[in-house]
Amino acid sequence: MAQPPSKDSAPTPDPLQDQPEDQPDATGSDRPGQPLVAPDVADARQRFIEGWGHYGPTWGVNRTMAQIHALLLLAPEPLDAEQVMSALNISRGNANMNLRALVDWGLVGKQLKLGERREFFVAEKDIWQVTKRIARERRKRELQPMLELLGEIKEVGADSPDPHAQALHQSVGRIRRFAGAADKVLDSVLRADETWFFKIFMRLFK
Repeated sequence: MAQPPSKDSAPTPDPLQDQPEDQPDATGSDRPGQPLVAPDVADARQRFIEGWGHYGPTWGVNRTMAQIHALLLLAPEPLDAEQVMSALNISRGNANMNLRALVDWGLVGKQLKLGERREFFVAEKDIWQVTKRIARERRKRELQPMLELLGEIKEVGADSPDPHAQALHQSVGRIRRFAGAADKVLDSVLRADETWFFKIFMRLFK
């Protein structure tokens, strides 16, 4: 018969007590075979992951998705879902959902290793390509649906003497022209290469 634990036995540590979910741990020191990272490097990695996660919503993704992206950007080798879960202390479902989203955005790709059944993930590390893919997704998810809506209601109130109808028609027209111009600019950027973009960008500061 199993004996109850004695009063002097040490309690089982709770891994979530000192490090809540979504709090990144960039050291990698808790994984077997993972080399220890110098304290200053570990601190800088963790600050980067936290910062990237904080600003993720400004470019259209949630904090955890951005933290996973940051972790993969900094990883010298592809990581699997278990390693992502361990490094960021998040659940399997959370890791899998956000990894799929990153793949959908084109920011992360899958890799297979010989003799491994697990999927490994690697981030696109060309920042120009990252910028273009973020712009492409935001255009698809935000700008183009708005243009479609404006196109559907652009004629409403055009011939009406009602001041509310006229205000609607004029506002929709102005917004549609601006959004259309922005869409054309984004289309040019997405088709351009890095050299062309930075030539145009640097002219703004001359």
